[in-house]
Amino acid sequence: MKLKIALLIMSVSFGLMAQQKTIGELIVENPKFNDLIAKNAKIEVLAEGFTWAEGPVWSKEGEFLLFSDVPENTIFKWKEGEGLSTFLKPSGYTGIHPYSLEPGSNGLIINNNGELVACEHGDRRVTRMPLNGGGGKFPIADSWQGKRFNSPNDVVQAANGTYYFTDPPYGLPDREHAPTREIDIFGVYKVDTDGNITLAIQGLTRPNGVALSPDESILYVAQSDPDAAYIMAYNILPNGDLGKGKLLFDATPMVKAGLSGLPDGLKTDKHGNIFTTGPGGVLILTASGELLGRIATGEATANVNWGNDGSVLYITADMYLARIQTKTIGKGF
Repeated sequence: MKLKIALLIMSVSFGLMAQQKTIGELIVENPKFNDLIAKNAKIEVLAEGFTWAEGPVWSKEGEFLLFSDVPENTIFKWKEGEGLSTFLKPSGYTGIHPYSLEPGSNGLIINNNGELVACEHGDRRVTRMPLNGGGGKFPIADSWQGKRFNSPNDVVQAANGTYYFTDPPYGLPDREHAPTREIDIFGVYKVDTDGNITLAIQGLTRPNGVALSPDESILYVAQSDPDAAYIMAYNILPNGDLGKGKLLFDATPMVKAGLSGLPDGLKTDKHGNIFTTGPGGVLILTASGELLGRIATGEATANVNWGNDGSVLYITADMYLARIQTKTIGKGF
């Protein structure tokens, strides 16, 4: 009898392990939400156990996903059929430990030349490197007017080669109170194709995620300030500079209502809809800032990105790497 019970327990355990774990739910605010996400779509967990997962990016050539675990100073790789492996460690801080609570890489992209671009908290710079790791890292930006950045957080590159990145204090020891701070503001910076670095936006309290509209006429910036939890929109001028910003969506009431998370990483689809992490998971907004609904992960959610054929949205939510099938296609696919 004991043997039969043990075999039954093993059988049930194996069956549970074989099932795809899912989390969260879909919250519909507008019927248009279901034009983008099917009613029966599930948030599938691909890997878990991370300290704070961030910055997912899809390699079209390699058909794999890279993402950061910022506190663990590691970039992980996930590939269908192969699972999880370590891609790069250290990923964002090469000094003597301990440094801060978030020393590693944060936002990642693959640039127009197929290189991996990383925002490095601990080393306080934005770098590029070949995806195969050969040849080492090359700095894109490590200082402005002779002063080191705080901790570059997220980055995007336009088709013309221009980069935009944010520089909040999250990777510094003691954050905004760090005695090693050299720049008094938390800015958004532009790097042109000649490598010239200019301050594109100042006056934001916690600039975080960045994304471009499909036609690259607008730069969206998420602000992760609980008292001013905004998605901002800036017109991009012909020379790449940014015009005056406007408030596109105010998530502050959602924060005050107790929903977990703040505006962080964001991406756009080919129709101009905005998929932004924020209070309550992933918020889906129209280009005019109307909230259609939420992919409610149940966890503070850091970032998203498109993968596979462009219809799969990968999500980094606290300890989880997850994905959901959509009915749209992301920018860049």
